[in-house]
Amino acid sequence: MEEGAQRERGRGAPVTAGAEGRRIFMELGEQNLDAICLSTYRTACKLRFIQKRCNLHLIDIYHVIEAVRDAGLNAVELNAGISVTRLENLVSSLFNQLSKRLPTTHTIDPLQSTVLLVEFILAAVESEPDSRLTVLSVKAMLAVLCGGKLVDKLRYMFSQVSDSGGVLVQSKFDAFLREALKLPTALHEGPSFGYTHTSARSCFPQQKRVMLNMFLDIVSDPPQCLVWLPLLHRLANVEHVYHPVSCSYCRGNGMTGFRYRCLRCRGYQLCQNCFWRGNASGSHSSQHQMKEHSTWKSPATKLGRALSRTLGCMSSREPPHPIYPEEPERTLNLANIVEILAEIKRLRTEHEAACQLSHQGSTNPNLLAELRLLRQRKDELEQRMSSLQESRRELMVQLEGLMKLLKVTQAQAAGSSHASPSRPSPSSVRSVGAASPHAYMYPPQDSLAGVGGDVREAFAQGPRRNLRNDLLVAADSITNTVSSLVKELHSGTDRRHTRTTDSKHTHTHTRHARNVPLIVIFTNDEEMIFNFKCENGTKVHFLNVLFFQCLLSFLSR
Repeated sequence: MEEGAQRERGRGAPVTAGAEGRRIFMELGEQNLDAICLSTYRTACKLRFIQKRCNLHLIDIYHVIEAVRDAGLNAVELNAGISVTRLENLVSSLFNQLSKRLPTTHTIDPLQSTVLLVEFILAAVESEPDSRLTVLSVKAMLAVLCGGKLVDKLRYMFSQVSDSGGVLVQSKFDAFLREALKLPTALHEGPSFGYTHTSARSCFPQQKRVMLNMFLDIVSDPPQCLVWLPLLHRLANVEHVYHPVSCSYCRGNGMTGFRYRCLRCRGYQLCQNCFWRGNASGSHSSQHQMKEHSTWKSPATKLGRALSRTLGCMSSREPPHPIYPEEPERTLNLANIVEILAEIKRLRTEHEAACQLSHQGSTNPNLLAELRLLRQRKDELEQRMSSLQESRRELMVQLEGLMKLLKVTQAQAAGSSHASPSRPSPSSVRSVGAASPHAYMYPPQDSLAGVGGDVREAFAQGPRRNLRNDLLVAADSITNTVSSLVKELHSGTDRRHTRTTDSKHTHTHTRHARNVPLIVIFTNDEEMIFNFKCENGTKVHFLNVLFFQCLLSFLSR
């Protein structure tokens, strides 16, 4: 029998609450809320107890919307039936997500909350005969019982009962109101707030076209059938408000929640428990007009506000709810969402296949060996490139030094030519040896014109030759040249000495020839540093690096 009943309930058929579902009603009876005289406060207090007992006050309307969307109920017609299993899954996901969001100091039992809420919803559906569980029932009851701001909840309700143009559809609103009013009916408040066929029309009797902002006026001016809804939210807001005054009836030290002040009896104030139950004392009567206070204001604060109001310094009152545009927001066009999802799936499949192929190729030993060789060759080439770069840098430094030296040599050659403009002696011309007769016809920048063939060859070679070896070869060549030059100088001295002797005999005096200047030859090899002295007093010094400077200086004389 129980299995058959579960199958019937799973098809959206008329439902009956189980025995465990009555437990929440037993706990509600123990609160003695029926002693409250005013039906509006009584209904709001009962719903607040159900809300807190099921932990729905910790869930706002946005979490409800998300859970409904995840359950796939957005694409289902509002009047379509829903199974109990699907309802249990929806409610269970709500409380499971809630338990993850709560801090560790505040824990709940998701299973217990799920059982209590599901059984209460089923009991509310059963409160009307021939009623069945539908998608609209679940949305309406969860929207009413959840926490959060009333304006946000009313906006969600309006989205369920309006058309695409943002206008209230009367038939949808009537069906939604019928499901929402099953909640007070289940709490035995049907005579005061039960559904009637005129309930929907009584909410907006004067308006034929109801838009969102007009629907939100329920916050400040609710219709009679929904007067308990704004009070339910005010109860939640004042639960922890403290008033530092004593109750005129129960003499309690301080009040928590609402505070009621009599407009006729001066200084007469009641706490919410005494006022709701109709308690009165002294000359005060329950028929006197009372003012409800949800906050405590000190006398100084009241005086300041009164002065500001009198002087016109206070700003105008804010509207009870935000003003929204009349035209509804355009929703996202999801007509091509199926094609887009299919394309994403195809691209993901191709990517996974490519990743698998690359993984298989990475395990091939031949490919791994070839890759290893290529990496080794790459490292060798990089090392070779770095060495070539270093060699190039050294050559550039040496070239820069040589260029500076050439400039200095040209400057000295120009200075010596101005100092002694006479033509070079035959001995100096002969000392050039293998040099071309037209060597001095080169422009000044050709500083190697008078150097031997080996030196020119050394400096004319490309960067592949070693500069140190080239300088050594050049130094050897110059050494041979200087040796022959010294011999010529020696023979020339003998000839001049003979001419001088002849002139003495003929009583004619010829001036002694000009001494040969100092010869300094530079080489790059430290071992070749030496010097010698010719018979005529000429000194020849071999030094390093800058040998051709002095050689050109000698040749220019």
